[in-house]
Amino acid sequence: MLGYAAADVMNKITPADISDPQEVIARAEALSLELGTLITPGFEALVFKASRGIEDIYELTYIRKDGSRFPAVVSVTALRDAQGGIIGYLLIGTDNTARKQVEAEQKKLDQRLRDQQFYTRSLIESNIDALMTTDPLGIITDVNKQMEALTDCTRDELIGAPFKNYFTDPERAEAAIKLVLSEKKVTNYELTALARDGKKTVVSYNATTFYDRDRRLQGVFAAARDVTERKRFEQALQETNFQLESAKFAAEKANLAKSDFLSSMSHELRSPLNAILGFAQLLESTAPLPSLSQKESITQILQAGWHLLKLINEVLDLAVVESGKVSLSTEPVSLAEVISECQAMMEPQAQQRGISMTFPPLDPGCFVQADRTRVKQVLINLLSNAIKYNREHGAVEVQCAATNPERIRISVKDNGAGLCVEKLAQLFQSFNRLGQEARSEEGTGIGLVVSKRLVELMGGIIGVESTVGVGSVFWIELLLTTAPKFGVASGESAVVVQPQVSAGARQRTLLYVEDNPANMKLVEKLMAQRADLRLLGAINGTLGVEVARASQPEVILMDINLPGISGIEAMKILREDPSTAHIPIVALSANAMPRDIEKGLEAGFFRYLTKPIRVTEFMDTLNGALEFAEKGRTK
Repeated sequence: MLGYAAADVMNKITPADISDPQEVIARAEALSLELGTLITPGFEALVFKASRGIEDIYELTYIRKDGSRFPAVVSVTALRDAQGGIIGYLLIGTDNTARKQVEAEQKKLDQRLRDQQFYTRSLIESNIDALMTTDPLGIITDVNKQMEALTDCTRDELIGAPFKNYFTDPERAEAAIKLVLSEKKVTNYELTALARDGKKTVVSYNATTFYDRDRRLQGVFAAARDVTERKRFEQALQETNFQLESAKFAAEKANLAKSDFLSSMSHELRSPLNAILGFAQLLESTAPLPSLSQKESITQILQAGWHLLKLINEVLDLAVVESGKVSLSTEPVSLAEVISECQAMMEPQAQQRGISMTFPPLDPGCFVQADRTRVKQVLINLLSNAIKYNREHGAVEVQCAATNPERIRISVKDNGAGLCVEKLAQLFQSFNRLGQEARSEEGTGIGLVVSKRLVELMGGIIGVESTVGVGSVFWIELLLTTAPKFGVASGESAVVVQPQVSAGARQRTLLYVEDNPANMKLVEKLMAQRADLRLLGAINGTLGVEVARASQPEVILMDINLPGISGIEAMKILREDPSTAHIPIVALSANAMPRDIEKGLEAGFFRYLTKPIRVTEFMDTLNGALEFAEKGRTK
């Protein structure tokens, strides 16, 4: 059994040496705990009980000479002399492999049986119908949960009770059982179930007989389905309403998350733009006035900056653009003016890269029905791509031609690398830069996606033709229209503010709470033109509250996103303090989403201005706040 010869083991090893060492250690620990004494792992652990006169039989794993293992049942008996002293031990080890195999197979069979029973029960319980079985006499032998719910009785209460007892018409129910026994099958037999609480449910009774494997009749298997139309309608309506509420909640949550994200991103992008546009406006209006050349450069900075601001607003709201909910202001737009503006903006970029640009002479009377900002946005995107992805010292050519009496096509042609068929198929996919990620050119891969949707929303179409090694032609077609009867107002230009200060007039105080040094410096420059105003600054909301209480300014400018407490929280503190409650507080923030502005005005700001600052709007608002403060002071 073990593979050893007697000479291999006699007077050389103990039974512990041919036993699994881990099992011997575990047995020693178990016996120590059981008997309350320390038992050393080894031979002592195998014979300890026998040495105390306790019959001991246990299971152990024996290890053969060749290293193979097998389960054994070990019986241990102490051998004693005539005086009762222990002179040795008799250990009888029996190979337990066969029994273990039988036990393992029995466990598998038992598990299979349990699995089958579980599977069968699961099938019964998962059915939407009330299921039951009866014996041939109509006595219930089994039910599922649906039957319990239908009758308001437990399974134990139902089993052993007559089937007919749970219906409003017991005789009809009893007849149903008899009918199944005679016909072997019954379908759509209508009964009215009566629950213990008095609830009635019209059901469709369907049943069949069932047998054992020897084809002996065992009874009736029946299913009852609720066919009350009103109940079915209410259930369907309830499920629909739940789904609608869930969808509405998910949509509202998604919209809120998106709005918060866009608000945060808008703030981060607008803050640096505020400094760029603000200082550009100052340069335009600061004495001495800039030279003609400087003024042209400043104008380009302002035009590009304001346009960039508009692009930020739309690029950040890509989801709105794709959904078709973006607001458009369609009107007759001069195509010549738009292309001229695009030319002025893009030529410096092209020259810097050694790209030549050709624009067609356009009829000033050519107008398209579109949104001016969106058309400009789309054209700039196409021109920017033509410059960025062109070859060295390449060329960009813009062409305009009517495709029919109602449409005009604007084409942007480059002689870059061109696009293969596979890349053309991916051209209008969001965030897909067609393998340009490794290049130094900046981009997000959403410009063409936004452009396509905007053109389509304006009733136009966009397309591309490309040849590898030759170049690409991107084009848009827009609807032609007649010239407007009235001119369109031009964009805001910066103005020089000349303060009117009467002799002896008191100097009023303006407090600006702002953590961005560039924004603070910009307002300082603006206030340098107002001799009637003294500017105080605070770099956070807490300090702003303290300065306001101490200096009692006539007007407070308040940023929203501040370190520590927010501008809204600071405003609420000032409003609750009687000494500062009267001071008009103007929000000046890069949080420019409509929801942000609405929330700010609801919170109690006198006005809500967005960054980048428009000088005229800023000064008009400041004057309005000063007038309001003066009226409050004289009352």
